[in-house]
Amino acid sequence: MLAAQTKQSENISREYTYTQADFEKVKKMIYASTGISLSDSKMNMVYSRLARRLRVHSLKSFKEYLNLLENAGSAEQQEFVNALTTNLTAFFRENHHFPILEQHLKTCKKPQPVNVNDSPDLKDYLEKRRNQQKIHIWCNASSTGEEPYSIAITAIRAFNSMTPPVHILATDIDTQVLQKAREGVYSLDRVEKLPQNVLKEFFYKGKGKNEGLVRVRDEVRELITFRKLNLLDDNWLIRGDFQAIFCRNVMIYFDKETQYKMLKKFVPLLDDGGLLFAGHSESLQHAADLFKLRSNTVYEVAKK
Repeated sequence: MLAAQTKQSENISREYTYTQADFEKVKKMIYASTGISLSDSKMNMVYSRLARRLRVHSLKSFKEYLNLLENAGSAEQQEFVNALTTNLTAFFRENHHFPILEQHLKTCKKPQPVNVNDSPDLKDYLEKRRNQQKIHIWCNASSTGEEPYSIAITAIRAFNSMTPPVHILATDIDTQVLQKAREGVYSLDRVEKLPQNVLKEFFYKGKGKNEGLVRVRDEVRELITFRKLNLLDDNWLIRGDFQAIFCRNVMIYFDKETQYKMLKKFVPLLDDGGLLFAGHSESLQHAADLFKLRSNTVYEVAKK
């Protein structure tokens, strides 16, 4: 009875009508579009994040919004996804991974020269030739960019050059955070934990109207290509031979079946000796036939 009274009190205090049925429908829709599995504890979080979309459309209830969502097409579907995806990130988060990456980059073998006979057309050949001396890394939940920029800085340090032979593909399902990542502009509080020598070497400090902001140096930004990608898509349209894949604090939002399918697709994309970096709370025990532990939350292909 107390639980029922609490729910009734919540509905009275809320700006919009929001029922358990609405929440269940949201759970099904976000799972279908992204593979994210929302727990029952996320009911209030869903309300607070989607309420903004109701205000945009001047709606009175979540039922109205969900009806709109089913008929609004891709534009509002993307806003729905953007609102519900979590973008917690930081520069050099889970710091123990980056010395491992730096050492790995130093030992990576260089790709073999491209044979023109292996390419079906000139465009494909030129694309391969441009990347033939590159080490490729995929960061597949890049959020607002802190993680791929941390990877890029690590690559610069590994090769002691502002133009290391490294290319980073950074993807995310959220188009808003991708735009922020491309800009590479952050408030000072986002970089306050970085050592001063790192700030001085890899960031521009804002002046005048940009005071209180920093911007990632152009040389660092040029190492990264940002692109929208849904990990639930059947075809990622990505070429393989990655020397490292960062999939950190992503799989916790998927059920075990979805995790396994995703991990299985990583296997052929990794180069020989390639590493998969996972989050601190993520275990791949259910995919032991695919990956084996190499270091603390760092994995390599079990068999290929």
